Amino acid sequence: MAYARDFTPNELMVVAAARELRDEDLVFVGVGTAGRAFTLAVGIPIAAARLAQMTHAPHVAIYWGNLLSPDLSRIPPKLTQHHVTTWPCAAQLAHTGDKCDMLARRQFDVCFDSAPQIDRFGNLNITAIGDYRRPKARLIGCLAQPDHLAFVDRPIVMTDLQRRTFVERVDFITSVGHLEGRDSREKAGLAPGGPWRVITDKAVFSFHPETKEMQVQSVHPGVTLDEVLASMSFRPLLSQDVPTTEPPSSEQVGLIRREIDPNRILLVA
Repeated sequence: MAYARDFTPNELMVVAAARELRDEDLVFVGVGTAGRAFTLAVGIPIAAARLAQMTHAPHVAIYWGNLLSPDLSRIPPKLTQHHVTTWPCAAQLAHTGDKCDMLARRQFDVCFDSAPQIDRFGNLNITAIGDYRRPKARLIGCLAQPDHLAFVDRPIVMTDLQRRTFVERVDFITSVGHLEGRDSREKAGLAPGGPWRVITDKAVFSFHPETKEMQVQSVHPGVTLDEVLASMSFRPLLSQDVPTTEPPSSEQVGLIRREIDPNRILLVA
């Protein structure tokens, strides 16, 4: 395999996310507002799903908005209302209840989420920064994210690595990850689960199988471990030798640039 010499952090995140997808996975892609939030929550996941289809998992399907299994070989040139509503797909589910029912029935294998705060046990906060009753900032609110981490087998969190995002303890638990570690999630009455991976612009994280603490799985090319640790407000678990994230291949970068996102509507920021 020939590795690409030139690739962006977004392209590396697309490839890292695509590697986590398995053939016949049904993937829930959430919503994003604009700019970087859109790229993390929507653009990178859609590009990753299409890359997986084109490389190792041809039967991956996504649910996005109200579209079930849109044809990712025909990604619209613009994600305007007209282009989205005329995007060929298996079905358009008009009611939010349909989505919630699918979540509760555990029909999704993977979901992609992003959050302004995540802690060492993978709990997410998209509700409020600071005290809930008198917050410094009121955020977007829970949407369906609590259901994602409750009912989806392999949730993947996409976010940039920043100290204000990776905190010792989230200000408000919107979505229960591994709660307080070990078996605390199950003792709280939730099924086994919680975040599977956290993919950032500097590193990839997983969770220790016993303690459920966040651990560094790999550090991206050109980034040092010290840079990763300096970008976090807590110290994650470390193996004796932290590997480097496998770079994208020349073929993968070419697919992203020429076929998946030639109009740069997915990886916009």
